[in-house]
Amino acid sequence: MVTSGVDWPHLVFSVGAGLGVLFIGIGILVVCSAVANVLRRLNGTLDEVDKQIGALGAPVAETLSHVGGIADTADSTVARLGELVGSLEVVAAQVVKTSGLAGRAVAPAIVNVGSTLTGISAGLRRLVNGRRSASAAFDDEPLLDDAEPRPSTTTRYSAPGSYTPPASGLGEDDLL
Repeated sequence: MVTSGVDWPHLVFSVGAGLGVLFIGIGILVVCSAVANVLRRLNGTLDEVDKQIGALGAPVAETLSHVGGIADTADSTVARLGELVGSLEVVAAQVVKTSGLAGRAVAPAIVNVGSTLTGISAGLRRLVNGRRSASAAFDDEPLLDDAEPRPSTTTRYSAPGSYTPPASGLGEDDLL
């Protein structure tokens, strides 16, 4: 004999749990369906992007090859400029050497002109002022003598090819 009484709390709990699980399943189905729709649209969008990228592939490749050609041209131009700069450095070095040689060649001539002018001014001073105003060291010497010329006191050379100007710029003949 089965005498059964209905256990209402257990029955209500079981039916409620079943309905809850059913509603959760339906919610997951709706969410998965929405995700599937989004992924389907995303797939279509990606297919369209692939078509556009495929259409852009050829012009981009051509542009990149053109840019590569420009880069090669720029590299060759830079190399030629490097050679030109090297040549200019050689020319500049030669100009420096030439100017140094010219300076060493002209400096003695300028010194000789200065010595000549100094001698002329001293001679004119003696001529105009007379022998008394000339320096005492030269009173006994004739104005022109046939002896060996004495070295100039206005030029000094410290080494061959280099000119060192006198300390005061005046020779003994210039002193009064």
